[in-house]
Amino acid sequence: MFLCSQDSKCPVSALLAAGCLLVLGILLAVAVIETLKNEDRIHEALNPPQTPPCCNQSGPIEQSSIVLVESFPLGVDYGRKVKAGVNLFEAWKDLLSSASKQIDVASFYWCLTGEDISVNSSSDTPGREILEEFKALPSRNVSVRVVTSIPTLAPNSTDLKALKEQGVQIRRVNFGRLTKGILHSKFWIVDGKHVYIGSANMDWRALTQVKELGVVIYNSSALAADLQKIFQSYWVTGRSNASIPDPWPSDYDTDINEERPLLLNLSGVESKAYITASPPVFCPDSRTRDLDAILSAIRGAQDFIHVAVMEFYPASKFFHHHGYWPVIEDALKRSAVDRNVSVCLLVSCGQETDPAVWPFIRSLDALNSPSDNINIAVRVFVIPAGNQSHMPYSRVNHNKYLVTDKVAYVGTSNWSADYFNTTAGVALVLSQDASGSSFHQQLRAVFDRDWSSRYSHPLADLHRIHDCAFSTSAPSQHET
Repeated sequence: MFLCSQDSKCPVSALLAAGCLLVLGILLAVAVIETLKNEDRIHEALNPPQTPPCCNQSGPIEQSSIVLVESFPLGVDYGRKVKAGVNLFEAWKDLLSSASKQIDVASFYWCLTGEDISVNSSSDTPGREILEEFKALPSRNVSVRVVTSIPTLAPNSTDLKALKEQGVQIRRVNFGRLTKGILHSKFWIVDGKHVYIGSANMDWRALTQVKELGVVIYNSSALAADLQKIFQSYWVTGRSNASIPDPWPSDYDTDINEERPLLLNLSGVESKAYITASPPVFCPDSRTRDLDAILSAIRGAQDFIHVAVMEFYPASKFFHHHGYWPVIEDALKRSAVDRNVSVCLLVSCGQETDPAVWPFIRSLDALNSPSDNINIAVRVFVIPAGNQSHMPYSRVNHNKYLVTDKVAYVGTSNWSADYFNTTAGVALVLSQDASGSSFHQQLRAVFDRDWSSRYSHPLADLHRIHDCAFSTSAPSQHET
């Protein structure tokens, strides 16, 4: 073994040792740097940068337009200088005349002529006109698909037979078998770009004998495509012996929901929108459930919550009869009591109103205590039957909407357990910048109009109003 003497300088060995140390140092430094880089990548993967929720869209913001649509029973008159939405009949006619390729319609049932319910009335004329226009669509090379419900309110309807004879494709979805519910959705999709959602069924009474409210959005291919996925879920389950997929294929997933609403320009107003659905078994995980959207709107309100719905019933009506279901009721109470949000609930009453709703309506109204800063007001909207009392399921306020200081919600469901748990429905949820001409402000104005109209009554007055089922079923102030 070679050893350097103490006096030796060993220049070659020293240089080699120094070189080795330098190389080792460089290698160590590179290793450390790469380790740090990998740690950064891992950290970024595990903790992605937080970005505010936005709209899931790849192209420019759509320039769309929105229209609030309404219908009123014959004889309903608010007086002069009272604003209303676009007439529902005219809106439907406009959509039909504009169609050039395809119309898809979901409706609980079809009943556009009076003879289907053994009624002879000239007030079915608008319904007959709508039916004739639908029948003419295939001759214009417009494809038409229709989904309806089993069970149905119109088992003897001749409309669907007449439509089928003209080439309209029809499927009846057996929700009774699939979910123990019904298909209660009411919407149109026209040419993949125009959408109608609202309370009106394909029923002549919706045009002249029932108060309806809905929304038409023109030129939004993104919203139309999203609603198309819901229609398609009905269409595929309308096949014979169909079952509900679990899970739904990825084709039914949506990029538009409460967490990531669609950003669009609606009639000049910057807006965020998404479409909800029920029941849960018909929703992929990415779809916001109808009930969740309602609860979110209620809990997010800071100033007021205005609800107009035909029937408010915090229980199960059909599957588990009268099983208590206080989900929405509790959310309204908590908003009023815990956060001092003003709550106004406008429910409908007619000859067919279920008297079982009375105790719940009365108990909610009893909470109103302005001196304690608890503001919950309940009023009942009653449309006089007049000489139209022979018409079943008419002369009612069929609206199903919610407006708060934050959002507008227009749906197709009544507010009881079955409509959210077993029954098919959809809704449009919209938030907009404050504007006097926005849809949000228009919907608020409609509620204020109805709330202060001569058709709106406090509960204490119902005992003397014979056009409301409450008048014969409501307990007096001394009954339990």
